[in-house]
Amino acid sequence: MNDKPQTIRLRKSDYQKILREAQTHMPEEACGLIAGEEIDGVRFVRKVYLLENKDHSPEHFSLDLQEQLTAIKDMRSAGLRPLGNWHSHPATPSRPSEEDKRLAFDKTATYLILSLADAEPVLRAFHIEGTESRTEKLEIIE
Repeated sequence: MNDKPQTIRLRKSDYQKILREAQTHMPEEACGLIAGEEIDGVRFVRKVYLLENKDHSPEHFSLDLQEQLTAIKDMRSAGLRPLGNWHSHPATPSRPSEEDKRLAFDKTATYLILSLADAEPVLRAFHIEGTESRTEKLEIIE
């Protein structure tokens, strides 16, 4: 695994969009995709997609295939590329669970995890390869 952390830039409005969606779906995990562009090693999130958690579970999520395809078509038409996904952890910390690692098939993806376990929400970005994960640098910008 490359040790150099990837930098992810997320607009504050997109962070708030993810946070609202996660709070709305409590106690279930909320989930979706992120899209944007990569410039000089920095990933700029330009669009956040809110997708249904087909599992309706507080401990794991599955994205709806048709919603994923619709999002990918929208990304392509907007000139964006898929950057990864996001999901919430309603009652656990912002770090990949063993299941998150097991299901992380795309080693080029950024995985955003929002924890709502404490009074203050925590959003962190991760790179996952196999059973290994590392934190990516996340910048929330105006």
